[in-house]
Order: sequence, then C-alpha cells, then structure tokens
Amino acid sequence: MVTRGGQERSDRGVSVRGRVALAAGAGARWASRVTGRGAGAMIGGLVAMTLDRTILGQLGQGRRTVVVTGTNGKSTTTRMTAAALATLGPVATNAEGANMDAGLVAALAAAPDATLAALEVDEMHVPHVSDAVCPSVIVLLNLSRDQLDRVGEINHIERTLRAGLARHPAAVVVANCDDVLMTSAAYDSPHVVWVAAGGGWASDSVSCPRSGEVIVRDGAHWHSTGTDFARPEPDWWFDDTHVHGPDGLSLPMALTLPGTVNRGNATQAVAAAVTLGADPAVAVAAVSAVDEVAGRYRTVPVGSAHTARILLAKNPAGWQEALSMVDRDAAGVVISVNGQVPDGEDLSWLWDVKFEHFETVPVVAAGERGTDLAVRLGYAGVGHTLVHDTMAAIRSCPPGHVEVLANYTAFLHLNRALG
Repeated sequence: MVTRGGQERSDRGVSVRGRVALAAGAGARWASRVTGRGAGAMIGGLVAMTLDRTILGQLGQGRRTVVVTGTNGKSTTTRMTAAALATLGPVATNAEGANMDAGLVAALAAAPDATLAALEVDEMHVPHVSDAVCPSVIVLLNLSRDQLDRVGEINHIERTLRAGLARHPAAVVVANCDDVLMTSAAYDSPHVVWVAAGGGWASDSVSCPRSGEVIVRDGAHWHSTGTDFARPEPDWWFDDTHVHGPDGLSLPMALTLPGTVNRGNATQAVAAAVTLGADPAVAVAAVSAVDEVAGRYRTVPVGSAHTARILLAKNPAGWQEALSMVDRDAAGVVISVNGQVPDGEDLSWLWDVKFEHFETVPVVAAGERGTDLAVRLGYAGVGHTLVHDTMAAIRSCPPGHVEVLANYTAFLHLNRALG
C-alpha cells in the first residue's frame, strides 16, 4: 500500500475506500442477476460511485484509454476499437453500451488488469469523464439532432465538447472532418487526426457553429462563408474496397457489418488503434471480423418460417443510415417504434426520415407508437399493415428473411423476446 492524495491505496491504484465501494457494487450486481432484474452492471456502478465519488478516476489510472463519442455509431465504433486494441493486449470496454458514469465504472472494474480501454461515452458526459480518466485518444464521430426533449440542442453539445477538449491538450483527437460540428469541436486541439468518415446527414449543420455563417458544400468539401473554417484534409479515408492512411498506406478492408457508415466507423477505429501503436493491417483485420454489436446486425431464427436481421436506429440521421442497409429483396420489413423516455417521447422526428421507396417489399408498422409510424408511412406513400407486437409483426410477413428496424426500447424489448 502507498499513500496518495490522503488515501491509502493498493498497488493497482485503487484506495481502500474504493475497494470497499467496488466490493459493494459487485454484491449489488450479483443480487441483480440472481433475482432476474438484469445484468447488474448499472446498479453495480451506481453503488460503487455512491460510496466513492472518485472511483471512476481511480479505475482509469494507468490505462491508455480511447473515448468514443457521437450521436450515432458509438457502440459500433467502440466495439471495433476494442477489437483493434486487443491486438496489443487486454482491453476494458463497455461492450453493452452503458455509456454514462455507472456503466464506465462497471466496465473498468470488470477488467482491473487491462492496461488499454475503449469506452463509449455519451456526448454530454465526455468532458467530465475525460477529466477523470485522462484519455490518450478521443474519437469524435458525428453530431446530429437527437431527441430534443431528452438530449438538448446540438450546438450546445458542440460547445461543451470543445471546452472539454481544451482541458486535455495532450490527447490525440480522431475527428470526422466530414462532420461540420465535430470538426468545429476538434478544430483548436493541437493533436488532431482527421478522418473522412462520411457525413450523409447535413440537415443539422447548415450554418457554421463558430460564426453563424452559411456552410457551403461542394462535393465532399465544405467551408463557412466569410471565414477560414473549412473541411480539413483527411489523414485517413476509405473507398468501396480499401482504407487509406498516412504515408501512402492502403489496405483492403472487407467488413462483416453492412453499410457505408460502418466503413467510416471502422476507419476511425483503425486510426485510433494505430495512434496507440497497433499495426495497421492487423487492426483492419480485427475490425473487419466484428459481426455483432450488443445484438445489433445479428440474424436470428423466428419460429420455423422466418429469420430476422435486427437493426437499431434512434434519430433521423441514424434512421436514414439504417434504412440504407435494408435488403429490399427481403420477404418483409418490420419497423418498430416506441416512445418511452430513452427513445424521446416526442416522435415528431419521424417526419424528417425519408421512408419512401418501399414498393417491392411488404412493410409492417409495429411498436407502442406503431400508429404514429403508420400515419407517417401513409403520407410517404408506403403500403403497410399495422401489428403493434413486434414478434407478431415478424410472423405476419411472408415466409423467409425479414429486416427489422427498431428504436431503442423497441430494440431492447425485441432482443429480450428473442432470448
């Protein structure tokens, strides 16, 4: 034991009080599991934090940590980053996506000997989490409008991120230069690795977050009128077959996960891992092997007549990307929408999503707010049926493969029903 900061500490850097807090959290986690209330990660973390408010910082000491944040793609990019970092050694990570303080405490406590960490962190929590764990790398994916009744206005989030990054000038920021808001957040940082990770949703960045001037777009390039703020030249980028990096690096990249957006996520994950010393080719191979992210993208049997692939979408930008991944040759498409607090109770965002062009596949509206969705589909000219129960909606499709898109709590309920 040594003394630091007035507290007796163990050789692993956790104080006696912290060890007691972690033991109490482990007990709470065990109780949650044996009583069938859940996996217990959140309650375990909450108990530990209640008993020792500094426990997150203590658990973060001595690790090289990558923090991943953004509106969409956090879980996928964190999973890919963890896979790439695992080529260097054991990695602590919140694989189930619990991305606030309690979930981070649980993830770090579960891997006390890992000297590497890949942590998905909620956008608004990044500043104080970074203050606690002093990340080596911060990955900035994208910022777009989420549920305003739950999250808040995105320009405020950008300013909060920018201020938080300013307190960590030693961190390397891996930022998506195709996203205006994330570029602004990273722009003043002294160590930035720019990645052209894609920016398909531009509706929330029509004006410059720094000056208020209009953002002008010309193909992939963008700039703010009347200022020097413009898209930086990327250090990393991707195309349909390869990932490209500094010094002429070019490697084939064939992902298991679908969609152009996941090629962007993978490129940022590789850039982050290479920053910490991973071999680029080995890192690309590791991210390419990722085939499921906390139940997302998996294909499962539903009865004897159907298989279903499960996609998660939580906001207009995420829905647009998920819709682009749908197999239009499937036997059916089920779109399931709830309106609980984690989803955002205001579903007006449905009207920002382009649901058109489902002429060749039967569509079923489902979920607690299936009626709201059905109205939106009707205005989009999409022929559909309405079956509120998502499992029943899948079974109502013609035999064969069904694509299922669900928002947050609808996704959780479906995964529980599927076991």
